[in-house]
Amino acid sequence: MNPKEKEISYSSLNTYSTLNLLSSKTKNVWFVCHGIGHLSRYFIKHFNELNNEENYIIAPQAQSKFYIAPKMKHVGACWLTKEQTKTETNNVINYFNEILAFENIPSTCNLIFLGFSQGVSVVMRLIAKSKLKFNKLILYSGRIPIELTKNDFKHIDNKSEVYLVCGTKDSYLDKKTIKSEKKKAEELFDNVSTINFDIGHEINSSIVNVLPV
Repeated sequence: MNPKEKEISYSSLNTYSTLNLLSSKTKNVWFVCHGIGHLSRYFIKHFNELNNEENYIIAPQAQSKFYIAPKMKHVGACWLTKEQTKTETNNVINYFNEILAFENIPSTCNLIFLGFSQGVSVVMRLIAKSKLKFNKLILYSGRIPIELTKNDFKHIDNKSEVYLVCGTKDSYLDKKTIKSEKKKAEELFDNVSTINFDIGHEINSSIVNVLPV
């Protein structure tokens, strides 16, 4: 007899990290998604040089955790794989929407989405599927999901700014890929700029400190 794969729905708990306080002085709220192998509580430290009164940072935590080779001592996490991507994407987006609802971000704040590496794919899908608006979208060293089209972003006006950020020494994104990603971004959005840094596939506090705010 052939095996069957079934689905069930169940409740699950997950953490996320924040940096600084959300107050009347807050000007910018950042929703930042890490890459493969990161944990949110460490990833969020890259944003600690931003003005702490004006910037409030929210860093979701990818649910799928694993031990990092070769020593298998440290733990990292991953947002999605090629296995049941559609279902897992819906789970991630539901989690993101719960965070946003709980945080209750004031409409007076600028909303900045940033995805690094694999975080680009989940940030893009969140904005597309939940029809979220933003002031700035920073796509940092990652790839735009191939299934997304201009129609998915009809709710975004031309005042919203989109930035493609990449390192000139990035071993994961060669010049051909960067060119392709830029073309894709310009097909989806009206206001796209490119920022290059002389670094590899990395993000750090000094880079974050000079990103558009």
